[in-house]
Amino acid sequence: MHYDELAELGQQLRVDAIRAADAAGSGHPTSSMSAADLGAVLLAHHLRFDFEHPEHPGNDRFVLSKGHASPLLYAMYKAAGAIDDEELLTFRELGSRLEGHPTPRLPWVDTATGSLGQGLPVAVGIALAGKKLDEIPYHVYVLSGDSEMAEGSVWEAAEAASYNGLDNLTLIVDVNRLGQRGPTREGHDLDSYARRLHAFGWHTIEVDGHDVEAVDRAFAEARSTIRQPTVILARTLKGRGVKAVEDLEGFHGKPVKDAESAIAELGGPRHQHVEVRKPEQGVSQSALDGAGKSGGEVELPRYDVGDEVATRTAYGHALEALGSARADVVALDGEVGDSTRTEFFAKAHPERYFECYIAEQQLVASAVGLQTRGYLPYACSFAAFLTRAHDFLRMATVSRAGLNMVGSHAGVAIGQDGPSQMGLEDLAMFRSLHGSTVLYPCDANQTAHLVASMADLDGIRYLRTSRGDDPVIYGPDETFPVGGSKVLRSHGDDDRATIVAAGVTVHQALQAADVLEEYGIPVRVIDLYSLKPVDKDTLNDAAAATGCLLTVEDHHPEGGLGDAVAEAFADGRPAPRLTRLAVRSQPASASPEEQLRAAGIDAEAITAAVKLLVERVVTP
Repeated sequence: MHYDELAELGQQLRVDAIRAADAAGSGHPTSSMSAADLGAVLLAHHLRFDFEHPEHPGNDRFVLSKGHASPLLYAMYKAAGAIDDEELLTFRELGSRLEGHPTPRLPWVDTATGSLGQGLPVAVGIALAGKKLDEIPYHVYVLSGDSEMAEGSVWEAAEAASYNGLDNLTLIVDVNRLGQRGPTREGHDLDSYARRLHAFGWHTIEVDGHDVEAVDRAFAEARSTIRQPTVILARTLKGRGVKAVEDLEGFHGKPVKDAESAIAELGGPRHQHVEVRKPEQGVSQSALDGAGKSGGEVELPRYDVGDEVATRTAYGHALEALGSARADVVALDGEVGDSTRTEFFAKAHPERYFECYIAEQQLVASAVGLQTRGYLPYACSFAAFLTRAHDFLRMATVSRAGLNMVGSHAGVAIGQDGPSQMGLEDLAMFRSLHGSTVLYPCDANQTAHLVASMADLDGIRYLRTSRGDDPVIYGPDETFPVGGSKVLRSHGDDDRATIVAAGVTVHQALQAADVLEEYGIPVRVIDLYSLKPVDKDTLNDAAAATGCLLTVEDHHPEGGLGDAVAEAFADGRPAPRLTRLAVRSQPASASPEEQLRAAGIDAEAITAAVKLLVERVVTP
């Protein structure tokens, strides 16, 4: 396509962005118009993509990090013939695939965007798959806005991309000077962005984003650069081509008022069709034949009842075994692999291990990117530190992402390290995620089985592991279905109360049950290892049999085990008397035993609470 035709294509994309937003009565046409020439050149000259086969492993990937500019993306799809004009004008309508910010409801969209600062981090994960695992020469393009360059996650990604030598990654920054409420911090100062990205190890190109010939040369230079990622810093004007909005404040996120006049000013509608170049013929689905195939049955580690083993250790060995059986399993860690025990996988399968260092947002984003390419990620850090990445996890659910998250060193039971290292909010965070699964094993064999089960689940799966060694209470052949629980103690109709615990508190509950039996108070003990989905039937049976439940958890009372149990009776089932033990005070440094005692969740506290609960039941 000649340069005058590229310029015309840019105008077409602007017109269609205006039309889409005008039809919807909302949207971000001016943010789309600034990047239209960048989109036109990429689509017509540099993107290699088979729209009829979006799953083709050789396809380049395009991530619209500035997701609010979705009218531009949809206009590009129309120009490529992926959608028609009728669908374009359904933008933002109920039931339309063309949502306000793009999501994988569209088969050409790998990951949802819209929460700024996430496109580049996820693209790093996609590029890692291409460079380190697939070894397929597809290229990953990311279109970012200049406003989101203020996000710290962008700089986590910039460092990760440079460190890993991702020369298959190109970031295009649409430097249009204007954010939502006014000018950006750097305005049109391209050099300020270039200096910082160069310092991070990037190849930098500065260009007039409306000079299609210069933009074309920049894309070619980016694709030919080796051993480092490239950033194209494009100076553009927001609302380009329409005097009423061009480079003016106050028009962010608003349709152009007089769309008809604006379209006329741009030269009217066009109907150019772009034959997007398809990926190289030598790349086919066979390139990924190894991924997703099992090498045989998973030979999980086996532990003898009575052994003292930390669940974090069992996680590490189980992940190592799963990696031996499945070629699609990859592991990521946030520079705490010796503590989380992810190091076992790293030593056994170094080619599928990714060290993300102390960058939890990039840890999750890399996992999201890797899973778009068919890999099964297990991403691990301390449970407390995963809270930093909540927005990435939230957006991962919008992306329909499937990934396994593991949080170690949970709760006050970690001991002397103190409250900064204690995950006390993680269960609430993961339970709140749409479609998530939340698991909290109490012993090594249970942990191993749940690690393997997570591989076959959908959505975000979270496994909580503990630091200290605890006794193995289940045999290696025991089964632990997700959504189930285990009744560890029961005296049938004689049970006076039910103790519901998970993880470290299971062992405290069993000790308490022994003491209570000496007092003549038989109790039922439930190991609620699956907090979401929760075993409503077993809880309902226990409530009906005993009339009162005591939950005990190494977590804050909000959003954890206690809430999971309470919610099991929120659908009209008869609610029992419910007492909840949880970490309600601010912990300080102390031994694990002292921590459990101080928090009121040890065996002694459970014993006292059950006594009081039983007395209240029998006393009028």
